[in-house]
Amino acid sequence: MKRIIFVCHGNICRSVAAEYIMKNLSHDFIIESRATSFEEIGNDIYPPMKRELLRNNIPFERHHATRIDQNDFNNADYIFYMDNENKYSLLRMFGESNKIMPIYQFTEGIYEIEDPWYTDRFDVVVKQITQCVKDILKSI
Repeated sequence: MKRIIFVCHGNICRSVAAEYIMKNLSHDFIIESRATSFEEIGNDIYPPMKRELLRNNIPFERHHATRIDQNDFNNADYIFYMDNENKYSLLRMFGESNKIMPIYQFTEGIYEIEDPWYTDRFDVVVKQITQCVKDILKSI
């Protein structure tokens, strides 16, 4: 089974939302999420993101934010990041790789997934991630 890892800065908003959105839509992959930073390690999903997932009927479990490591990289088939900051962090950690790509790789009109920690637009982010995940499922 192919392994997909969604990555964002802290692994408490965007990447974990993508993980549970994809798990809700498909059981054909091993799906995980990770952070590029150490800032939120061990923390659960950010409460406003939990509320937005609940509003969208997306089930989730207790989460513990985790930073991506070499083992994750080696075992992943696809690593999807949310924005250019995540991309540059992944490139610094692992170098160029065809398994690292934006979550919006297969989606027209979306060029990054903003960080709702700063923008407070959790509804927009969940809608965009959902569209990107649907497009990923059609494309891989």
